[in-house]
Amino acid sequence: MKSNTLFVLLFIALFWSCKNSAEKSPEETADTDQEMAIEKSAPQIDIHPISHATMVLVWDETVMYVDPVGGAEAFTDMKDADIILITDIHGDHLNIETLQAVKKDKSRIIAPQAVIDQLPEELKTDAIVLANGASVEQQAFTITGIPMYNLREEALQYHEKGRGNGYLIQRDDYRVYISGDTEDIPEMRNLKNIDLAFVCMNLPYTMTVESAASAVAEFKPKTVIPYHFRGGDGFADVDAFEKLVNKNAPEVEVNRLDFYPNE
Repeated sequence: MKSNTLFVLLFIALFWSCKNSAEKSPEETADTDQEMAIEKSAPQIDIHPISHATMVLVWDETVMYVDPVGGAEAFTDMKDADIILITDIHGDHLNIETLQAVKKDKSRIIAPQAVIDQLPEELKTDAIVLANGASVEQQAFTITGIPMYNLREEALQYHEKGRGNGYLIQRDDYRVYISGDTEDIPEMRNLKNIDLAFVCMNLPYTMTVESAASAVAEFKPKTVIPYHFRGGDGFADVDAFEKLVNKNAPEVEVNRLDFYPNE
């Protein structure tokens, strides 16, 4: 499988006074092979976009699959999962056949109750139920379920509050937020100290690029990666999203990965 990898190379600053003034080298800012560098006291994170909502995070030696769909072939080049995070019951997030193919004995599924209820018994055995607002310690990480739901009246049918999870993943002082399918809800806007955020935007199911950009400008992650941006009428305007973020929150770095390599 041809994978697109984002290398997040993180370095501990020697002095706070020089951290903000340090200039990145050409190698650190190169777009080649979707590489980027962010200065932060945290370990290396490799991000492999698979498709739409599906990705693999390799945080030091811990491998996390997020919403694995696409069959075993989509993960041919990936290391086995230590943690599998599932956000919701819809088919672009939950695929039983893929789960059965990729889950290993060491893998721990973490998901909301609505997802666990749909799993066959062999996958439920050591799965961990995580509700909105609850946290679990796993592989030296703290993983918290963040609500994900719709606000617009015409979209309430898609994602009701309490059913699905976004996720906040934290180790030491580094915090990664994965939105799942949501609009610009207060729980997103009130997030603090987010280093890396994956934010969805697609109509009619989640939110507009304007709403996504507005939320990002409020909670101000260090870096935001747009994902889950294919909707009923094609792709959301990610260029417009980036321009809005650059205008309203220029301190936020927008990085774009190829979540739709075959489209």
